[in-house]
Amino acid sequence: MKGDGRFGDFGGVFAPETLMAPLEDLEQAWLDSQQDVSFGEELSRLLRDYAGRPTPLTQARRMSKELGFDVWLKREDLLHTGAHKLNNTLGQCLLAKKRGKTRILAETGAGQHGVATATACALLDLECVVYMGEVDAVRQKPNLLRMGLLGARVETVSHGQATLKDAINDAMRDWMTNARDTYYCFGTAAGPYPFPQIVRYFQQVIGNEARMQMLE
Repeated sequence: MKGDGRFGDFGGVFAPETLMAPLEDLEQAWLDSQQDVSFGEELSRLLRDYAGRPTPLTQARRMSKELGFDVWLKREDLLHTGAHKLNNTLGQCLLAKKRGKTRILAETGAGQHGVATATACALLDLECVVYMGEVDAVRQKPNLLRMGLLGARVETVSHGQATLKDAINDAMRDWMTNARDTYYCFGTAAGPYPFPQIVRYFQQVIGNEARMQMLE
């Protein structure tokens, strides 16, 4: 791999040997996409015309007065699907499609990443499988139903604590078995390199926008 994925003492690549080739392929696809003008243009178009970027800044006037300094909120809750997760899933699913993958895996806890992945897959005509712990599935039933309406198949995980960690483990096992046609759309800056950097890369649009808006 070209990078070591380390943040000081943290990070790195700790994954089964069978996943090393898919992780190396993922890293190369991600690095190539950064140099691909057409990829950047298509993602920017989707973020603008489909997701609803740029999201606005809202001044929290009463909070600012209470705290004694100026507070502004970056309104990712107004993005399509109601959270920042779509920035990442549109980027990763577009990357997967350009790499010839037809099946997308995701894990979800609160359900927002699952909904965002299902949304991106519906838009890009990709099969979607979301792993979700049984405990989370009960707690977050509205999002479970939204994923189903968007065409995703939700696999509930009952072993372990039946929460997010166990959902990630099962998604990893699925990817290990089906890496040829399957892409794992990781939802947060965690897991083996290059996933943390990929998620960070697709979410940096928030900070870039916020800086421009504050300067304006």
